Amino acid sequence: MENLKVKAYELRKDVINMIMAGKGGHIGGDMSVMEILTTLYFKEMNISPENMDSPDRDLFVMSKGHSVEALYAVLAAKGFFPIDQVIHEFSKFGSEFIGHPNNKLPGIEMNSGSLGHGLPVCVGMALAGRMNKKDSRVYTVMGDGELAEGSVWEGVMSASHYKLDNLCAVVDRNRLQISGSTEDVMHHDDLGARFSSFGWNVICVDGNDTDALYGAFEMAKTVKGCPTVLIANTTKGCGSSLMENRANWHHKVPTQEEYEQIMRDLDAHIKNLA
Repeated sequence: MENLKVKAYELRKDVINMIMAGKGGHIGGDMSVMEILTTLYFKEMNISPENMDSPDRDLFVMSKGHSVEALYAVLAAKGFFPIDQVIHEFSKFGSEFIGHPNNKLPGIEMNSGSLGHGLPVCVGMALAGRMNKKDSRVYTVMGDGELAEGSVWEGVMSASHYKLDNLCAVVDRNRLQISGSTEDVMHHDDLGARFSSFGWNVICVDGNDTDALYGAFEMAKTVKGCPTVLIANTTKGCGSSLMENRANWHHKVPTQEEYEQIMRDLDAHIKNLA
């Protein structure tokens, strides 16, 4: 698990290099979601380049598709494609490494980007898994700003109605979106109580702590008769004081000076964890 904590910061460096090379990207949400993705792919999910076509694999949908840079970095580290290729080709004309998940690439189950679609699709995947008597699980990561989409709550109701205990959703609760604070744009009050009222099992967790996340994912596996949501409290821009909790870093390319500062900050985290 200590190696996983280091890996999350190392993969943030890949994201920064990707965004610098591609001259675009949703850097703030990439930084907040990294521990969630590393825990899923390196500790929790049964998915790899070797079994990516197996009907028994676990399924993952990045519903907050604008944070695709983090997903590309994790998939590359997992061996789905080389990170050098991603950095070189990201956001270039004709490249398959576009600014939202592209299911022409290995390891990506569905295109996303139009927010609010990931959970409803995962409800269908989880229903199919049950019908086919599979032991596999279905995961999705949503942004908290995304929860203003009505289709999310249709999915929430359906998942509860069908008692989909093979489904686990994660909300990247960083409290900032492109327009500013989520609580100013569309407040969520007690988000856990809201999901609970729809019949979901709710686990609140530090979303930038791999130990806590792993424990929460393992706990979710033991819950029967209802789906689980992790309310993952995270810091937007996590990893550098330059970006943390600042809405203007939702989508931004660092200057060379900012790039160097961010890299120093990430290296300091890695050194402290080593």
